[in-house]
Amino acid sequence: MVSTSKKPYSLEERTYDFARDCRFLVRDLKKTISNVEDGKQLVRSSGSVGANYIEGNEKLGDKDLKFRMKISRKEAKESEYWLKLLKELNEKEEEKIKVLIIEANEIRKILSAIINKL
Repeated sequence: MVSTSKKPYSLEERTYDFARDCRFLVRDLKKTISNVEDGKQLVRSSGSVGANYIEGNEKLGDKDLKFRMKISRKEAKESEYWLKLLKELNEKEEEKIKVLIIEANEIRKILSAIINKL
């Protein structure tokens, strides 16, 4: 899990850690219909945060960079949504999920700052 005291400076590394930790969470959840379906969505959106960030860094131009950063930010917000749903039905994992919600929100804010500077 992401430690709140020692986060990677590299956003590429940080988004990777976020996607990895979301996968660890989904792997450990009880296998209910809602956990499986919400978990699939979380796996997709959390992985897309970093994938779009990396794609944006290999930009074809300023418009492409801004577009990719906006998609990445959107996926971070979506990940936060799925995490909130999972938190409601998984009390045993509540602390892990809270940490991931905070991380999704921080990544979203960093991406917003990048977008505003473009």
